[in-house]
Amino acid sequence: MATDLAPPPAQAAPKPGRGPARVPVRAALLRYRWLYLMLLPGLVYFAVFKYLPMYGLTIAFQDFVPFLGYSGSEWVGFKHFEDLFTGPDFGRLLSNTLILALLTIVFVFPAPIIVALLLNELRINVLKRSIQSLIYIPHFLSWTIVASLTYLLFAVDFGVVANFIQGVLGGPPTDYVAQAEWFRPIIVMQTLWKATGWGTIIYLAALAGVDPNLYEAARMDGAGRARQFWHITLPAIRPTIVVMAILTSGNLLDASFEQIWLMTNSLNRSVADVFDTYVYYVGITQGAFSYSTAVGLFKGLAGVVLIFGSNWLAKRLGQRGLF
Repeated sequence: MATDLAPPPAQAAPKPGRGPARVPVRAALLRYRWLYLMLLPGLVYFAVFKYLPMYGLTIAFQDFVPFLGYSGSEWVGFKHFEDLFTGPDFGRLLSNTLILALLTIVFVFPAPIIVALLLNELRINVLKRSIQSLIYIPHFLSWTIVASLTYLLFAVDFGVVANFIQGVLGGPPTDYVAQAEWFRPIIVMQTLWKATGWGTIIYLAALAGVDPNLYEAARMDGAGRARQFWHITLPAIRPTIVVMAILTSGNLLDASFEQIWLMTNSLNRSVADVFDTYVYYVGITQGAFSYSTAVGLFKGLAGVVLIFGSNWLAKRLGQRGLF
């Protein structure tokens, strides 16, 4: 008995260059209306408090007079930028800011990664959670309290640590908070103490997502703790490290204003002046609004270049960038 095996009707091939059918915008808005509604407050916040104030950057190109306003002030073009780059303070500000940024990269950025990896190796949950809670607490202290504690520890008259070092080493008392050569080490130590514990949260979350079967399979293959760490743990958090590195690069020139301001005095100002504090000195105390805005705009544009450059470099090195 013959069986008629008729071929199925051929389907029309998609036209070249045509992707999947797009959902109309109106249909997408209706379908995800509640998600967009929850997104609306965030958009309003950024529009009102982040993008709308950027109109004030126009005074960087004006000889701004508050009584005349934006429209009545005289336009001077790039005059304030020329004064910044040719002025006597630019080299000192740039070097101080870059040195603090380099110290941040070398000491502050790896610290949360190292602490997270060490905490991940702890097998006693009670001890692990106790340590986590203790190192999180400094994040919630204001820089005013941190600066006060620093003076209590390192000041020449009543500093506990300063007096202890003097008692051990002898010699004249040393006022660490007033000496220029000790300013940067103190800033780094403050940042490490305050920010390291909080920064470990992201890396611990990345480590928590590692499949335990990978470690079990590695142990069955004879891999020790060092091999497991190198071939499983580090690759698992590598994307997170790349993303955090890109985000950090955009803030390299953003030294903490409160921290620097509270630790600056007349004896260490030569190494303590950075762009953030300089904007306050010139813009607020001296009333040079246009010049200080030009300084801030330069720093912001440098941050944009750094974050785009680091994202491009991450992609060239085979990593997944931020965008």
